[in-house]
Parts: sequence; structure tokens; C-alpha cells
Amino acid sequence: MTSTTIDTTITVELRTGATTPSVLHVAQPVDGGVARYVVDAATDQIARGWTVTVACPTTGWLPEELDRRGIARVEWNARRAPGPTVPAETAALRRIVADVTPDLVHLHSAKAGLAGRLALRGALPTLFQPHGWSWLAASGAIATASRMWERVATRWADAVVCVGAGEAAQGVDGGVRGRVEVVRNGVDLDRFEVADTAAQAAARAELGLDITAPLGVCPARWARQKGQDVLLAAWAAVRERCPNAQLALVGGDTPAGLVDELPEGVVLVGDVTDVRPWLTAADVVVLPSRWEGLSLALLEAIATGRSTVVSDIPGLADVVDATMGATVPVEDAAALADALAARLADPALTMTEGTAAAAAAAGLDARITFETLAGLVQDVLSRQGVAA
Repeated sequence: MTSTTIDTTITVELRTGATTPSVLHVAQPVDGGVARYVVDAATDQIARGWTVTVACPTTGWLPEELDRRGIARVEWNARRAPGPTVPAETAALRRIVADVTPDLVHLHSAKAGLAGRLALRGALPTLFQPHGWSWLAASGAIATASRMWERVATRWADAVVCVGAGEAAQGVDGGVRGRVEVVRNGVDLDRFEVADTAAQAAARAELGLDITAPLGVCPARWARQKGQDVLLAAWAAVRERCPNAQLALVGGDTPAGLVDELPEGVVLVGDVTDVRPWLTAADVVVLPSRWEGLSLALLEAIATGRSTVVSDIPGLADVVDATMGATVPVEDAAALADALAARLADPALTMTEGTAAAAAAAGLDARITFETLAGLVQDVLSRQGVAA
């Protein structure tokens, strides 16, 4: 049996005097945390003098942001779900690799991990980064098949890159074997800064919000994964204890007709180009997700100095300790309501927890993330005998 090594260190040294590598990033999601990670990783690697190309669909935030930053991209119009399109997506990706001729291919999330490993089968140095294991989104036979696929496909990745220790442990528990590296997600501390009470008041005025009402903010695209349904089920109990409390749901992909079904005190914001004003305006940031890799939205809330209420799952609970907020059982609306109401009704508590969060943010710097990733790329290439 192949042994599994989990490396959680963040001090990988870059080799000096080496030539610059060429990296192809492959991603199907064009919005949300995966897309933002791809853009930030590519930007960092280009700043290091590397040659970087991104293969992704042609519509959505990701290709637009790549074009805005002048990052090379090629068309790979894959669908999110597995199905009859996989053979064509695999063949298309094989052609892209032949055209781009990268030193290393970095596959992001489930669809790229599926098509990319089928296309390459170890022919080139390959990283696979799940950004949340595929079987967590499934149940029954599909979840079983997803775990079986990952156990097999690990042989075609030089390293599996996990965004947090919790995600790595889930992989090992799911039977993933091989080299598993933790490159913990981070946050841009130059963009996300601690916001004081004056900044909070200014943000609320700018957004047209009540300056005095307690405000919870849920920054997440609308999806079963993110648990907004649990939050809405909890909201009536929150309002019973804190009658003037407000809740802002910030994120895209909202279901049609939802605005007509919202309970009192809930505002449906939709997608925004900049989440910072909403985090600044918040008293509490709430993330009731059913599963995560390691939530970028959570890290951004912490860097803003906000109290947080999150599900007790890997990718959330392994970041939020008792000094920074609360963790509640997944899908437990009553516990979620208790934790959220306790904070919305107690400004002193949220201030104390926000201060603790801000202090913890220094250890979540994205520069550590991408320095570690760069070191991993160079280590993989050196082990394969590729100059990097």
C-alpha cells in the first residue's frame, strides 16, 4: 500500500539560481473562491517571472479578471458537473496542454481534476487542488464513486494540494493516498484591513443601512453548500431575541422569486464586485456552510476584524476558535439562531471577538500561501528532473 504523507509546514525554501517554470492552471468554476484563488496564484507566479496560462470557460468573472490583469488564458468550456461531456472536455484539455507545453499543470477543483488527470495520466508534473472534496457535495452511490475515483486518480498527481489541514484529513479519511500537501488559504492583508467603528458607520451610510441596527452578513454565492436555507430557517428565532436585527445575504446565483419569500429584516443583496463594504458594515459574519475547503470569505471577515458564527466543519471550525466567535453543528438552525442572536444583542461581545480575529489575521497572510505554493511547484519539478 502506498503511504500518505501530509506536510503542513509553511516554510518551503525556494531554490536559487533556477530557470523560471511554465505553469498551466486549469479551472472550471468562473466565480467564487476557486476563481479568485486561480487569479491570485497566477498573479503571484507572474510576479516571480514565471510563464503562466489559465485554461477556463470563456464567460464569467474569471476570464474577465484574467483579461483585465493581462494574464494569458485559453478556452476550455467545461461544464461543472460530470457527465457525457467529460470525454470531449478531456480531449480538449489534452490539446491545450500540447499547445501550451507547460512544465507543470495545476488542476483546480473537481472537473479540472477529473478531465486533467484522465488527459495527462502522469505524463507531466501535475498538482491537483480539490478546493473541497467532490464527494462532500454528493450522497449515496455518487459519493462512493467520487471517493473511489479520487483513490485511483491520486497516482496521476505529483501532489494533492489541500487548502487546510481539515481538508487534508478528510482526504486521508476518504482513502486518498500519496503526497498530500497543505498550502493553507490566505487573505490579502493589504486589501482587507481591520475596520473600526467609524469605518463601520461610514460603510453603513454608504450602503444605505440603518447605522444603529445590529447587522449580520452572509457573504456567499447561493448554493446548498453554503447553507443559506439553514440561516433563513434560524432567522425568526433571531428576531424574537433581537427584534431590530438585520441580515444581508451577499452573493450571486440567488434563486428566482426568493426576494418575495424573505422574512422580515433580511436583505437580498446579490452579487457584488467588492465585498469589503459589507464586511465592514457587519457586526457578525455568518457562514452556515455544509462543507468547505477553507473559506476565503471567512478569512476576509477575520482580516476585517469581525466576529464570526460558522458551522462546525473543516474549513471553518479549524480557523475560528472560541475567542473569535462561535461554531455550531451543521444544519442546526436552533443552535445557529442562539449563537447569532447572542452576538447581535451584545455589541461588547462582538467587539471583543472582532479584536481577537484581527489579531489572528497576521498568520493568515496570502503571501505565505503563495510563497509556499511556489516552493511546492519548484520541489515537484526538481523531483521530476525539470529545471525550475
